[in-house]
Amino acid sequence: METALTVVILAAGLGTRMKSRKAKVLHQAGGKALIEHVVGTALRLAPAERIFAVVGHQAEEVRAAVRTPGIGFIHQAEQKGTGHALMVGREALEPLGGLLLILYGDCPMIPGALLRDLVAAQHGSDTAATLLTSVLPDPTGYGRVLRDARGSVVGVVEQRAATPAQLAIREANMGIYCFQSDLFFRHLGELGCDNPAREYYLTDMIEILSRTGHMIAGMQTDDPRPVLGINNRVELAEADTFFRQRKVRELMLAGVTIQKPETVTVDLDVEIGADTILGPFTQILGRTVIGENCRVGACSIIQDSELDQDVEIGPFTIVNTSRLERGAHAGPYSRLRMENHVGPGAHIGNFVELKKARVGAGSKAMHLTYLGDAVLGSRVNVGAGTITCNYDGVAKHPTRIGDGVFVGSNSSLVAPLEIGEGAYLAAGSVITEPVPPGALALGRARQVVKPGWTPKRKKG
Repeated sequence: METALTVVILAAGLGTRMKSRKAKVLHQAGGKALIEHVVGTALRLAPAERIFAVVGHQAEEVRAAVRTPGIGFIHQAEQKGTGHALMVGREALEPLGGLLLILYGDCPMIPGALLRDLVAAQHGSDTAATLLTSVLPDPTGYGRVLRDARGSVVGVVEQRAATPAQLAIREANMGIYCFQSDLFFRHLGELGCDNPAREYYLTDMIEILSRTGHMIAGMQTDDPRPVLGINNRVELAEADTFFRQRKVRELMLAGVTIQKPETVTVDLDVEIGADTILGPFTQILGRTVIGENCRVGACSIIQDSELDQDVEIGPFTIVNTSRLERGAHAGPYSRLRMENHVGPGAHIGNFVELKKARVGAGSKAMHLTYLGDAVLGSRVNVGAGTITCNYDGVAKHPTRIGDGVFVGSNSSLVAPLEIGEGAYLAAGSVITEPVPPGALALGRARQVVKPGWTPKRKKG
């Protein structure tokens, strides 16, 4: 019977080398916080109820970043080292038994398969712990792995405490451990803080377990790069590039055409259907879902939105938290700012902005228009320069436009307002009162023409 596994993700630190006021694990790579990546990997190994994140600095923000239900949290109010984090969580963790896997919230690229191998190695042995190691060309800065004559691990010595002979060792500790939980907690109280930082280090557990007669194994990885934590903005950018290149490749292999893929940005949670085309420099962000046979023009940004099949987004268009139904068009140079719904076959044209607008099937707003807090029926035609005046300085008000309405160019619709089905609004009108179905509404001053006025003015 397989031994149950508990995963602890250490995520309480500030990360001073990031030079940021934001906790390191909250920085993003591939459109997700670093800790989200680690939680996602942990979920391939253990159920959510056996995964715990140790939080401290900006604890509430880190909790909010972990969107998976069921993940447990351990609060480390004072950050006194990696060993101290487990001391704080002892009450929650010790009763679970089984195996205990220790990960870090700033290691987003660590492969799940490598961790499975580490857990399997520990499960299949009679050792107290297995730690992940790697032989590095230059292990400067890493703890060195100490082995006895039989090859068993007997300790880890940090660089600043190592002797010249120990510094010559090239096998480095990667900081990822899998412990027998009962043995770990039996000896956890033996950790001390007799070091310059006055902190409790997990690395000391290796020496403690070895000294008390328990065997320790080391599992080497040939490629340490995915295991290394993110410590600065350069490494963060490298991780971001890694995730995005992998995502773009997956999409292309699944039937998505991506023009100049080295310029395109796609977040990891994005879904895109086959035969969709992404133009150069597009950004597809958040939890966006794009159907089949869509086209997203160059330099457009789509975030947290849903595009049905056959939708076309023109170049330089921004779509945020909106839904476009089958065959809808938006752009070029459109802005669907937030919470919009564009019906099938509707057209949103150049320099048109929508905000909390619902546009019915086949309706069109083709040029230089603002529609905010508006509901348009089907087959509505909105002329260039039209705006809904939805804000009175205190509150927002709705505009409702019925099916088949024709709105003339440069109309101002002063909300709250309702325009009945089939009505016509004359160009240049300011409409402040409800318009009945089938009516023509004009709201502009009568034109006055004064013949010969210009020559007289110039003579004067």
